[in-house]
Amino acid sequence: MDEVDRRVIRVGIEIGGRINFYEGLRVKASGTKYANPLQNDCTVTISGLSQATRDRLLTDTSPFNPSPVPKRLIVDAGRESYGTFRLFIGDITSAEPSSPPDVDVIIKAKTENAQAMNVAAVSAGPSARVSAIAKQVASTLGVGLLFEAMDKSVANWSYTGPALKMIRRLEEMGGVRAFIDDDLMIVKDMGRPIRGAVRILNMDSGLVGIPKATEKGLDVTFLIDRETRLGGLIRLDSRMNKPLNGDYVIDQLKFDVATHEDPFFYQAQCSRL
Repeated sequence: MDEVDRRVIRVGIEIGGRINFYEGLRVKASGTKYANPLQNDCTVTISGLSQATRDRLLTDTSPFNPSPVPKRLIVDAGRESYGTFRLFIGDITSAEPSSPPDVDVIIKAKTENAQAMNVAAVSAGPSARVSAIAKQVASTLGVGLLFEAMDKSVANWSYTGPALKMIRRLEEMGGVRAFIDDDLMIVKDMGRPIRGAVRILNMDSGLVGIPKATEKGLDVTFLIDRETRLGGLIRLDSRMNKPLNGDYVIDQLKFDVATHEDPFFYQAQCSRL
Protein backbone atom coordinates (compact mmCIF):
# COMPACT_ATOMS: atom_id res chain seq x y z
CA MET A 1 0.00 0.00 0.00
CA ASP A 2 1.37 3.43 -0.97
CA GLU A 3 2.17 5.84 1.81
CA VAL A 4 -0.25 8.76 2.12
CA ASP A 5 1.11 12.04 0.74
CA ARG A 6 0.10 14.28 3.60
CA ARG A 7 -1.07 17.86 3.22
CA VAL A 8 0.98 20.75 4.52
CA ILE A 9 -0.47 24.20 5.29
CA ARG A 10 1.73 26.85 6.83
CA VAL A 11 0.47 30.27 7.96
CA GLY A 12 2.82 33.21 8.34
CA ILE A 13 2.09 36.49 10.10
CA GLU A 14 4.43 39.36 9.22
CA ILE A 15 4.47 42.29 11.64
CA GLY A 16 7.07 45.03 11.48
CA GLY A 17 9.14 43.07 8.98
CA ARG A 18 9.34 39.98 11.20
CA ILE A 19 7.53 36.77 10.19
CA ASN A 20 6.27 34.08 12.55
CA PHE A 21 5.15 30.83 10.88
CA TYR A 22 2.55 28.48 12.35
CA GLU A 23 2.57 24.87 11.17
CA GLY A 24 1.25 21.52 12.41
CA LEU A 25 -2.00 23.09 13.64
CA ARG A 26 -5.60 22.71 12.51
CA VAL A 27 -5.94 25.26 9.70
CA LYS A 28 -8.59 26.21 7.14
CA ALA A 29 -8.02 28.77 4.40
CA SER A 30 -10.24 29.95 1.58
CA GLY A 31 -10.21 32.86 -0.82
CA THR A 32 -10.48 34.15 -4.36
CA LYS A 33 -7.92 35.52 -6.81
CA TYR A 34 -8.94 37.69 -9.76
CA ALA A 35 -7.11 38.27 -13.06
CA ASN A 36 -8.31 41.88 -13.04
CA PRO A 37 -7.87 44.95 -10.79
CA LEU A 38 -10.10 43.52 -8.01
CA GLN A 39 -8.27 42.70 -4.79
CA ASN A 40 -7.60 39.06 -3.99
CA ASP A 41 -8.96 37.98 -0.61
CA CYS A 42 -8.36 35.22 1.93
CA THR A 43 -9.83 34.04 5.24
CA VAL A 44 -7.79 31.78 7.53
CA THR A 45 -9.01 29.96 10.64
CA ILE A 46 -6.31 28.64 13.00
CA SER A 47 -7.13 26.20 15.81
CA GLY A 48 -4.92 24.82 18.56
CA LEU A 49 -2.97 27.94 19.51
CA SER A 50 -2.05 28.43 23.15
CA GLN A 51 -3.87 31.21 24.95
CA ALA A 52 -0.71 33.30 25.18
CA THR A 53 -0.02 32.94 21.45
CA ARG A 54 -3.65 33.64 20.60
CA ASP A 55 -3.73 36.79 22.72
CA ARG A 56 -0.46 38.05 21.27
CA LEU A 57 -1.61 37.38 17.72
CA LEU A 58 -4.92 39.18 18.24
CA THR A 59 -3.12 42.14 19.84
CA ASP A 60 -0.45 42.43 17.15
CA THR A 61 -2.94 42.28 14.28
CA SER A 62 -5.55 44.55 15.84
CA PRO A 63 -6.54 47.62 13.78
CA PHE A 64 -6.14 49.61 17.02
CA ASN A 65 -2.46 48.70 17.07
CA PRO A 66 -1.19 51.08 14.38
CA SER A 67 1.97 50.34 12.43
CA PRO A 68 3.63 52.19 9.52
CA VAL A 69 4.41 48.81 7.95
CA PRO A 70 1.40 46.74 6.75
CA LYS A 71 0.68 43.58 8.72
CA ARG A 72 0.71 40.70 6.25
CA LEU A 73 -0.82 37.25 6.03
CA ILE A 74 1.10 34.52 4.19
CA VAL A 75 -0.38 31.13 3.35
CA ASP A 76 1.76 28.29 2.00
CA ALA A 77 0.25 24.96 0.96
CA GLY A 78 1.45 21.72 -0.54
CA ARG A 79 2.26 18.13 0.25
CA GLU A 80 5.09 16.32 1.98
CA SER A 81 6.35 14.84 -1.30
CA TYR A 82 7.20 18.18 -2.93
CA GLY A 83 6.99 20.77 -0.13
CA THR A 84 4.95 23.95 -0.08
CA PHE A 85 4.29 26.78 -2.50
CA ARG A 86 2.97 30.29 -1.91
CA LEU A 87 -0.84 30.26 -2.07
CA PHE A 88 -1.62 33.79 -0.89
CA ILE A 89 -0.01 37.00 0.38
CA GLY A 90 -2.04 39.98 1.53
CA ASP A 91 -2.45 42.75 4.08
CA ILE A 92 -4.43 41.78 7.19
CA THR A 93 -7.77 43.59 7.43
CA SER A 94 -9.13 41.93 10.59
CA ALA A 95 -8.34 39.31 13.22
CA GLU A 96 -10.83 38.08 15.79
CA PRO A 97 -11.52 35.10 18.05
CA SER A 98 -14.27 32.62 17.23
CA SER A 99 -17.36 32.21 19.40
CA PRO A 100 -17.09 29.89 22.46
CA PRO A 101 -16.57 27.02 23.00
CA ASP A 102 -14.14 27.15 20.05
CA VAL A 103 -10.76 28.78 20.58
CA ASP A 104 -9.97 29.67 16.98
CA VAL A 105 -8.44 32.80 15.51
CA ILE A 106 -10.02 34.05 12.26
CA ILE A 107 -7.80 36.28 10.11
CA LYS A 108 -8.90 38.08 6.95
CA ALA A 109 -6.66 39.73 4.39
CA LYS A 110 -6.70 41.42 0.98
CA THR A 111 -3.95 41.90 -1.57
CA GLU A 112 -2.13 45.24 -1.18
CA ASN A 113 -4.93 46.56 1.02
CA ALA A 114 -2.61 49.14 2.60
CA GLN A 115 -2.42 50.85 -0.79
CA ALA A 116 -6.19 51.33 -0.93
CA MET A 117 -5.94 54.41 1.31
CA ASN A 118 -2.80 55.86 -0.27
CA VAL A 119 -2.97 58.57 -2.93
CA ALA A 120 -0.64 58.36 -5.92
CA ALA A 121 0.29 61.03 -8.44
CA VAL A 122 2.32 59.74 -11.39
CA SER A 123 2.89 60.88 -14.95
CA ALA A 124 5.09 60.30 -17.97
CA GLY A 125 6.13 62.41 -20.94
CA PRO A 126 4.11 63.12 -24.08
CA SER A 127 4.77 59.52 -25.16
CA ALA A 128 5.78 56.49 -23.07
CA ARG A 129 5.99 52.73 -23.58
CA VAL A 130 3.44 50.58 -21.76
CA SER A 131 6.29 48.55 -20.23
CA ALA A 132 7.80 51.72 -18.71
CA ILE A 133 4.42 52.79 -17.32
CA ALA A 134 3.85 49.30 -15.86
CA LYS A 135 7.27 49.47 -14.19
CA GLN A 136 6.35 52.85 -12.69
CA VAL A 137 3.01 51.52 -11.39
CA ALA A 138 4.59 48.40 -9.88
CA SER A 139 7.29 50.49 -8.20
CA THR A 140 4.69 52.85 -6.71
CA LEU A 141 2.73 49.90 -5.33
CA GLY A 142 5.86 48.18 -4.03
CA VAL A 143 5.41 44.92 -5.98
CA GLY A 144 7.39 43.04 -8.59
CA LEU A 145 6.50 43.08 -12.30
CA LEU A 146 5.95 40.38 -14.90
CA PHE A 147 5.39 42.10 -18.26
CA GLU A 148 4.25 39.84 -21.12
CA ALA A 149 2.07 42.22 -23.17
CA MET A 150 2.85 43.58 -26.60
CA ASP A 151 4.73 46.80 -25.89
CA LYS A 152 3.42 49.97 -27.48
CA SER A 153 3.43 53.73 -26.98
CA VAL A 154 0.84 55.61 -24.92
CA ALA A 155 0.36 59.38 -25.14
CA ASN A 156 0.00 61.68 -22.13
CA TRP A 157 -0.01 59.08 -19.37
CA SER A 158 -0.93 60.56 -15.99
CA TYR A 159 -2.85 59.48 -12.92
CA THR A 160 -3.85 61.03 -9.59
CA GLY A 161 -6.01 59.15 -7.13
CA PRO A 162 -6.13 55.97 -4.99
CA ALA A 163 -2.94 53.99 -5.62
CA LEU A 164 -4.66 50.66 -6.28
CA LYS A 165 -6.82 52.15 -9.04
CA MET A 166 -3.71 52.84 -11.10
CA ILE A 167 -3.97 49.24 -12.28
CA ARG A 168 -7.37 49.83 -13.89
CA ARG A 169 -6.06 53.04 -15.46
CA LEU A 170 -3.11 51.08 -16.88
CA GLU A 171 -5.51 48.54 -18.39
CA GLU A 172 -7.60 51.25 -20.03
CA MET A 173 -4.67 53.25 -21.41
CA GLY A 174 -2.54 50.30 -22.51
CA GLY A 175 -5.25 47.95 -23.77
CA VAL A 176 -3.83 45.16 -21.60
CA ARG A 177 -4.89 42.88 -18.77
CA ALA A 178 -3.21 43.92 -15.49
CA PHE A 179 -3.61 42.45 -12.00
CA ILE A 180 -1.72 41.69 -8.80
CA ASP A 181 -1.13 38.08 -7.80
CA ASP A 182 0.28 38.06 -4.26
CA ASP A 183 3.35 40.36 -4.48
CA LEU A 184 3.67 40.46 -8.27
CA MET A 185 1.89 42.67 -10.81
CA ILE A 186 1.23 40.80 -14.05
CA VAL A 187 0.63 42.63 -17.32
CA LYS A 188 -0.37 40.53 -20.33
CA ASP A 189 -2.35 40.79 -23.54
CA MET A 190 -6.11 40.37 -23.37
CA GLY A 191 -7.22 36.78 -23.91
CA ARG A 192 -3.71 35.33 -23.75
CA PRO A 193 -2.29 33.15 -20.96
CA ILE A 194 0.95 33.70 -19.08
CA ARG A 195 3.79 32.00 -20.91
CA GLY A 196 4.95 28.70 -19.46
CA ALA A 197 2.06 28.38 -16.97
CA VAL A 198 0.19 25.29 -18.21
CA ARG A 199 -2.01 22.97 -16.13
CA ILE A 200 -3.14 19.78 -17.89
CA LEU A 201 -6.37 18.53 -16.33
CA ASN A 202 -7.74 15.00 -16.62
CA MET A 203 -8.98 12.23 -14.31
CA ASP A 204 -5.41 11.18 -13.52
CA SER A 205 -4.03 14.64 -12.78
CA GLY A 206 -6.46 15.95 -10.18
CA LEU A 207 -9.72 16.80 -11.99
CA VAL A 208 -12.64 16.71 -9.52
CA GLY A 209 -16.23 16.18 -10.69
CA ILE A 210 -17.48 17.14 -14.14
CA PRO A 211 -16.39 20.42 -15.80
CA LYS A 212 -19.24 22.81 -16.56
CA ALA A 213 -19.68 25.23 -19.44
CA THR A 214 -20.21 28.93 -18.69
CA GLU A 215 -20.98 31.98 -20.82
CA LYS A 216 -17.27 32.68 -21.23
CA GLY A 217 -15.86 29.18 -21.14
CA LEU A 218 -15.38 26.83 -18.24
CA ASP A 219 -15.99 26.25 -14.53
CA VAL A 220 -13.76 23.45 -13.24
CA THR A 221 -12.64 22.07 -9.86
CA PHE A 222 -9.37 20.24 -9.27
CA LEU A 223 -6.84 19.39 -6.58
CA ILE A 224 -4.49 22.11 -5.35
CA ASP A 225 -1.10 22.01 -7.06
CA ARG A 226 1.93 24.23 -7.57
CA GLU A 227 1.69 24.44 -11.39
CA THR A 228 -1.63 26.28 -11.62
CA ARG A 229 -1.32 30.04 -11.91
CA LEU A 230 -3.80 32.90 -12.10
CA GLY A 231 -3.81 34.09 -15.71
CA GLY A 232 -2.22 30.83 -16.82
CA LEU A 233 -3.46 28.10 -19.15
CA ILE A 234 -5.68 25.12 -18.40
CA ARG A 235 -5.69 22.31 -20.96
CA LEU A 236 -8.77 20.20 -20.29
CA ASP A 237 -9.00 16.52 -21.23
CA SER A 238 -12.31 15.36 -19.78
CA ARG A 239 -13.80 11.93 -20.47
CA MET A 240 -17.23 12.89 -19.12
CA ASN A 241 -17.72 16.17 -21.02
CA LYS A 242 -15.56 15.92 -24.13
CA PRO A 243 -17.09 18.91 -26.01
CA LEU A 244 -15.42 21.19 -23.43
CA ASN A 245 -11.93 19.82 -24.02
CA GLY A 246 -9.39 22.39 -25.13
CA ASP A 247 -7.36 25.35 -23.88
CA TYR A 248 -8.59 28.04 -21.48
CA VAL A 249 -7.21 31.11 -19.67
CA ILE A 250 -7.79 31.29 -15.89
CA ASP A 251 -9.75 34.48 -15.10
CA GLN A 252 -10.64 33.67 -11.49
CA LEU A 253 -9.16 31.16 -9.09
CA LYS A 254 -10.85 30.19 -5.83
CA PHE A 255 -8.98 28.08 -3.29
CA ASP A 256 -10.29 26.06 -0.36
CA VAL A 257 -7.80 24.11 1.75
CA ALA A 258 -7.87 22.47 5.17
CA THR A 259 -5.56 20.25 7.18
CA HIS A 260 -8.21 18.10 8.85
CA GLU A 261 -11.20 18.31 6.50
CA ASP A 262 -11.98 17.32 2.90
CA PRO A 263 -11.29 20.56 0.97
CA PHE A 264 -7.97 20.86 -0.85
CA PHE A 265 -9.23 22.28 -4.11
CA TYR A 266 -8.97 25.01 -6.70
CA GLN A 267 -12.10 26.17 -8.54
CA ALA A 268 -11.27 28.04 -11.73
CA GLN A 269 -13.42 30.27 -13.90
CA CYS A 270 -11.88 30.32 -17.36
CA SER A 271 -12.26 31.86 -20.80
CA ARG A 272 -11.99 29.73 -23.91
CA LEU A 273 -9.02 30.38 -26.16
